[in-house]
Amino acid sequence: MLLWPVQALAQPASPLTLDEVLRSSATHAPQIIEALTRVRQAEGRALAAEGAFDTVFDVDAQSRVVGYYDGTYAEGRATRPLTGNGGQLYGGYRVSRGTFPIYEDKSYTDRLGELKVGGLFALLRDRAIDERRGRTAIAARDIDVARLDREMVAIGVQARAIAAYQNWAAAGLRLRVYRSLLGLAETRRGGIARQVQLGARPTILLTETDQNIVRRRTLVVRAEQEFAAAANALSFFYRDNEGERVSPDAERLPASFPAFRLRRPGDPTNRPDILSLGARLEQSELRLALAENDLKPRLDLRGELSYDLGPTGLGGRSRDGEEAIVGVRLSMPLQRRQAKGRIAEARAEIDGLQTRQQLVRDQIMVEVNGIVIAVDGAEKTAVLAAEEADLADRMAAAERRRFELGASDFFLLNLREEAATDARVRLIEAQTRAALAAADLAGATADRQSLGLGDQLLP
Repeated sequence: MLLWPVQALAQPASPLTLDEVLRSSATHAPQIIEALTRVRQAEGRALAAEGAFDTVFDVDAQSRVVGYYDGTYAEGRATRPLTGNGGQLYGGYRVSRGTFPIYEDKSYTDRLGELKVGGLFALLRDRAIDERRGRTAIAARDIDVARLDREMVAIGVQARAIAAYQNWAAAGLRLRVYRSLLGLAETRRGGIARQVQLGARPTILLTETDQNIVRRRTLVVRAEQEFAAAANALSFFYRDNEGERVSPDAERLPASFPAFRLRRPGDPTNRPDILSLGARLEQSELRLALAENDLKPRLDLRGELSYDLGPTGLGGRSRDGEEAIVGVRLSMPLQRRQAKGRIAEARAEIDGLQTRQQLVRDQIMVEVNGIVIAVDGAEKTAVLAAEEADLADRMAAAERRRFELGASDFFLLNLREEAATDARVRLIEAQTRAALAAADLAGATADRQSLGLGDQLLP
């Protein structure tokens, strides 16, 4: 009695929708979460590569504590790499006290020290690109590749989630059809038993009815097993807010087969796997540019301006005031086999990626065309199966009326009912094939709307 109010207030479970499953899998599917960690790894590598442009501060100090000379020297220096050139800017301050040997004459400063600023600019090698900028750009492409790979993983997961949901719905509806068929036989058995008891029907008819019931129960048991297996498969994609698997209740089965339609088919040539190959191609082109850069001679221009402060120090008046220095440095390896080898490797890698890009593009187009053919055929088959199921239902209903009036026999009635059931099952299977083919097409064309991924790329 205490449970009565609760039962009275209990609401029937709402049918499980495909959108609900897709939202859950897009948020909690382990494959997508794992792919997201690879994006974070790529972002970490990119941040580490950007560290090559960090400002570096150095301090150097020394003092002669024993010996003829008593010089003490201290210098602080900050260096900042240039982002548009392979050179760098620097500035610093140094100060000295005491005396230094002639071979350390440059250590002398005026009494308040010396300020110094300067810069190094690459004129040939490292001018257009250098190791720091190249590595940073390659790391940025790594992030693009990781995000596109994650998109491809998400598309595959969502397509499989759609298939799992459609299979679950189809298995449940098949079970419902077989239970309905069994219910007809069980309901009819009571009437036949009374007729046999009254002598209006032979006893063998009751035995035949029981045999028919057992056969239909076998179909129900097999359908229950398939329904349970489909629910278990769906639980891999349907999860709760904590990410734990949820096996959907039978009460949440839709009343009719949930058709799946494409909403906005995408351009197959813009699929993430094609774009990922494009990003890898850009990385190879960057490696080629780095190798060609190493082939160039190094010619650096250096400029430095310094100014000594305070009274003249022990180094003499030659340190007083400002001083400007301009210089160049040229170096060039004679054989350059390392750079030539890297160029050959990068060009071969580019050729391979371009060939693979064309191969994948052709494979995708063949795959999409094949799926389109399958979708058209499956949809036409589903329409014909619906007509067949409707006609079979009408035939079975008419045969039941004739049987009730005594104008038909049990064998023909059973034949009509099972034919109607088979037609209904074939309709469900045809609708399932059409839905699965549409899901394959959504995945092949990267239809993000149909796959429940929205218009924007995943973060």
